[in-house]
Amino acid sequence: MTVALFTHPASYGHETGEDHPECADRLRYIMRVLDGPDFAALLREQAPQASLAQLKAAHDSDYVDALIAMPRDRDTVIDGDTVFGPGTLEAALRSAGGACATVDAVFEGWAEAAFVATRPPGHHAERDRAMGFCFFNNAAVAALHARARWGITRVAVVDFDVHHGNGTQHIFAADPGLFYASTHQSPSFPGTGLAAEKGVANNILNVPLVPGTNGEVFRAVWETKILPALTAFAPELLIISAGFDAHAADPMAQLRLRESDFAWITQELLAVADQLCPRRVVSLLEGGYDLNALAASVAAHVRALMRL
Repeated sequence: MTVALFTHPASYGHETGEDHPECADRLRYIMRVLDGPDFAALLREQAPQASLAQLKAAHDSDYVDALIAMPRDRDTVIDGDTVFGPGTLEAALRSAGGACATVDAVFEGWAEAAFVATRPPGHHAERDRAMGFCFFNNAAVAALHARARWGITRVAVVDFDVHHGNGTQHIFAADPGLFYASTHQSPSFPGTGLAAEKGVANNILNVPLVPGTNGEVFRAVWETKILPALTAFAPELLIISAGFDAHAADPMAQLRLRESDFAWITQELLAVADQLCPRRVVSLLEGGYDLNALAASVAAHVRALMRL
């Protein structure tokens, strides 16, 4: 399967401070693995910067303008987790732009799937608020770009990060043409993602998982709840918010997944996409903070995307 990999050196320039879990080493470890012989067939592309129009389709115009106007000669602490530094804007623009470029790649037909290895991540960014390491909501920007450029009406984002994608839900909840489904640890940051949160047309599906949940339970939840709901929604494009912090080795939470679980869910999502939106699957890096587990999990995920 022809899979494109989008990344950019600007991702390394987003500095978050000493001992911050969302650090440039995350991408270094990932790229060290993806530069190996198993992944020689990947089509390697540079992530472009998102345009103002792309950003403002998902985010409030004033919010986008304020981020772009932020000082770039010093660090600005937005909250206890989220730091905007001199290299942050370009990195964030390329994370969002890379997400849009993957959409174009699969609709143009020269890639059958795509993975964006950039940082900062995006799924906590709300329409008018940066939080949880995130500035622009890459998945939402990509979804709305797909509708604007390619004329589709139904886009799904599925999220297996250990933390709930409150930002994606915030942007999607009032739009019945957008579907968001998430498994995530609860209780955990950011405190959203209750099963009762369903959106305007049951277009939001949250399945909270208790600390200690293992791969067997995770797989059962996806098989019985999320994959059937995704199939019923019948998306024309599938976007994966691919966070790997549900790994048993990750320090940020207490789920007990392994690399094989990430490979399994990728294969299952591809099987659904084969029925509904062939060759229209894009995956965006979200969390994952144990460096070795992150790199191994991404490798398992990308191998599955390549159908190796």
